[in-house]
Amino acid sequence: MLPQIVRQCENNGDPTSLKIMQCELGITLTVLAAFMKVAMSEMSIFLFSAVEVGTEMLEIDCHLTKDGHVVVSHDENLLRQTGQDVNISSLNLEELPPYREILEVTFKTGHFSTGSDRNIALLEDVFHKFPHIAVNIEVKENNSMLIEKISDLVKKYNREAMSVWASVDSTIMENCRKTNSSMPYMFTVKRALKLLLLYYTGLLPFVPLGESFLQFYLPQIINREYIPEMWILRSRLVIFLIERLTLRKGMFKHLRDRGIQIHLFVCNEEQDIEAAFAAGATGVMTDYPTLLSNDIRRRTQDT
Repeated sequence: MLPQIVRQCENNGDPTSLKIMQCELGITLTVLAAFMKVAMSEMSIFLFSAVEVGTEMLEIDCHLTKDGHVVVSHDENLLRQTGQDVNISSLNLEELPPYREILEVTFKTGHFSTGSDRNIALLEDVFHKFPHIAVNIEVKENNSMLIEKISDLVKKYNREAMSVWASVDSTIMENCRKTNSSMPYMFTVKRALKLLLLYYTGLLPFVPLGESFLQFYLPQIINREYIPEMWILRSRLVIFLIERLTLRKGMFKHLRDRGIQIHLFVCNEEQDIEAAFAAGATGVMTDYPTLLSNDIRRRTQDT
């Protein structure tokens, strides 16, 4: 069973949850049925309206200011988001610049988002405004003070059963879990590779897994919607092999049976949404909520 983070619903027998927005503030909202992700600098209006329609989880990237405040931002360096080449860790809270008026959608080149609320949000404000909504907290740097402050806020708001440690780095994840082992957590890259090894050797059913979430890019969007920095990932052959190795229905079913959610991202085309669900994902991320909503609606009508 999953920890009590995301209420599960049945969609063709599979537990499913819906991510509805990821904004440049580093926030993604999770709702029943599938995942959605949209780049926006506006927070409050869209968060409240999303919660009203059933949002159940927010995915948040956190960083620490110079004066010790935990803020919500996708990037530590604010050049892309604000136009100022400064790091969050080098500034006090009141010195943080506002977001740009217009931001390019990360996974849709040539498409832009905008919003009127351009302030960088505090993690505590998110907890205060949405006390009953689960939160997936991604930590991108091995900063013990940041991790401890996140844990302290989680405990202060009594959110350990509905807050998730998230990081692709095993060293960071180890620090997170050492700081607060009561919070559920996701697979890191290293652990995901071990997962694949266990699956292909047939040992997976006999090995305990502590993770609650497996999240990674839908391979077919790489080099089309997402251009990786690593040159090896720009090879069509490499992406083909990754797709064949990772999108395994048998493995996904095994994980689902063990209460682990599988989330694929970022699906901005109908063909990608269809491919993610066909592979056995329980969640899909997209920058275009309406596209995914329509797809989910069609699936519901067909059942």
